[in-house]
Amino acid sequence: MKLIITGLYAGRVQPMPGDGRPTAIFKTPVSGPMAIGREGLIGDAQADRRVHGGPDKALHHFPAETHARLAAQFPEAAASLGPGTLGENFSTFGVDESTVCIGDVFAVGTAKVQLCQPRQPCWKIEARHGVDGMTRAIADAGIAGWYYRVLETGEVALGDRFELIDRLPDAPTLAAFWALVHTHRPALAALEQLRDTPGLADNWHRKLDQRIDWLRKA
Repeated sequence: MKLIITGLYAGRVQPMPGDGRPTAIFKTPVSGPMAIGREGLIGDAQADRRVHGGPDKALHHFPAETHARLAAQFPEAAASLGPGTLGENFSTFGVDESTVCIGDVFAVGTAKVQLCQPRQPCWKIEARHGVDGMTRAIADAGIAGWYYRVLETGEVALGDRFELIDRLPDAPTLAAFWALVHTHRPALAALEQLRDTPGLADNWHRKLDQRIDWLRKA
């Protein structure tokens, strides 16, 4: 899997239009080079560090093709949708949740990153685009993109390579991840296997452990 970075974005914290709550979902296109540190692009910001940012949410990747899918589903927001408008740092063509796996390692410019969890969309998407129901639709479809942790720091610029360099055997795609998570009563063995996937973020270890415990007691 060899891609190029067609969009590179960073932003600062600012008030959300309408209600003034702080957000960094408004990203600005940059050409680079930009330094990638352990917690993401140097110069990028996150407004609520409880749910965004940190080592296991260092960089957000959103497929460029998914914007067209959302625009078709929510035509009233079509004018505001496009690469960079969901708070992502990276945009590419040719990859989505059906083709990337938990634990995948990519060379990004001169850095090395690992896909460690899907993004869970929040209220800021609807506030950004002014459309009720968009966050729920994205969550239900499992198409919010994904996060990377940084294995090796480096630099990245628009047009740089985005190349898969390592994939674990039997690693689940993000589409398979969401299909299992959304199953009403999944098999315990399947949940345990997902929980134990190398590279999975710690917060998902905890969530899956809690669900496994609940299902054992139910």
